[in-house]
Amino acid sequence: MKNIELNIEKTNIATILKFTSSDILTSGSHQFNNIDEAKNSPLAQQLFYLPFVKRVYISANFIALERFSIVEWSDVQEEVKEQIENYLNNGGVLVSEEAAPKKNPVEVYAESTPNPSVLKFVANIKLVENDLEFKNREEAENAPLAFELFNFPFVKEVFISENYVSITKNNTVEWNEITVEIRSFIKQFIADGKTIALENAVQQKVSQVYASTIELDDISKQIIDILEEYIKPAVAADGGNIMFQSYEASSKTVNVILQGACSGCPSSTITLKNGIENMLKELIPGKINEVIAVND
Repeated sequence: MKNIELNIEKTNIATILKFTSSDILTSGSHQFNNIDEAKNSPLAQQLFYLPFVKRVYISANFIALERFSIVEWSDVQEEVKEQIENYLNNGGVLVSEEAAPKKNPVEVYAESTPNPSVLKFVANIKLVENDLEFKNREEAENAPLAFELFNFPFVKEVFISENYVSITKNNTVEWNEITVEIRSFIKQFIADGKTIALENAVQQKVSQVYASTIELDDISKQIIDILEEYIKPAVAADGGNIMFQSYEASSKTVNVILQGACSGCPSSTITLKNGIENMLKELIPGKINEVIAVND
C-alpha cells in the first residue's frame, strides 16, 4: 500500500497552514470550529486535542489548520505533519460521511440595487455575524470569499452582510454578462463549506464609536439608535449599510459612512437629504442641520 506523504504549504493567512497530498483524501469539503462539531471526523477530534489548534479544514487533497497565537507554525509544523501522516497511513478515517449531517441546499439569487454599479447576491443561509467591507484584495486577506472574488478582474469592491454579498463592478463589463458567473461562484463557495471570513477579519472603516458608546454624548447616542432602528433595515434591503462616524455639536453636523451599494450610489445624496437628514431633524428637533457621508 502506497504511503501518503504530505507537503506543508503556507497560505495568505499567517495563522492557517495547509498539509497537502497528491492523493485524494476524502470527498467534499468540511470545516470544524471545535471538537463538538468534529464528531464525524476522528482526525479532526484528535487534532483538537493539540492546545494550539483553533479550527480544522478537511478537503479533497489537503488538511488545513488554523492556530491560536500561543505558538508559531515553524515550531510545531513538522510534528503536526508527522502526526497526520501516521494517522492516514494507519488507515484512519478523515470524515465519516454516514454520520455527517445532511446539508440544506444552498440557494443564491441576484437582486438589483439603486446603485447601477452594485448587484446584491442573497443567500438562504447566514454568512457572517458582522458587516464587512473590502475596497481591494489586500484588505480581504482574512475573508476568503471576498479574497477570491477579487480574482475576477471586474470586481471593484465587496461588501458582505448577514445573508448577502454586494459586489461593485468596474466599467469594463455589464451585469448581464457576469451575473450568472458570479452567482454560481458564490453558491458553489458556500455549498463547499468554505470559510466566508475568519474571526479576525476586520472592518477597515468602522468607527470606534461602537466600541466605546459609553463615551458619547446623548445626541450621538440618539443618532445611533435612530440609524439602527429606522435607517439600517432600509439600506440593507438595498444591499448597503450606513454607520455613524461622528456628531459635531457646534455645526450640528452628522457624519456617516456609507457602505456596499450605498457607497457611490447616484441616489445616495437624495437619500441622505430627503430621508435620513429629515428623519433626524424631526426626531431630534433643533439639534441637526446636516448629514454628510464622509466617504462618498
